[in-house]
Amino acid sequence: MNHLSPQAQTVGRFALSPITRQTEDGQYAASLSIRSGRGSGTHDRVYRFTPLFPTAQAAARFALDQGLSYLRQPALPA
Repeated sequence: MNHLSPQAQTVGRFALSPITRQTEDGQYAASLSIRSGRGSGTHDRVYRFTPLFPTAQAAARFALDQGLSYLRQPALPA
């Protein structure tokens, strides 16, 4: 089961929502949704990360940190 984290943040025109999922061995996988736009113009990218974490909070924090680093890039990829 996937869980949206309450740690979601809005940065400029982007909404960052960390998502965690408990694996079969009890660790947590991290994903991140980066959404922009509204209505029919909404664009959503979901990134999945390789490392596993002991807690859902650690996985969500990692995903959010990765998203914030991505948004700090001077020229975002299309």
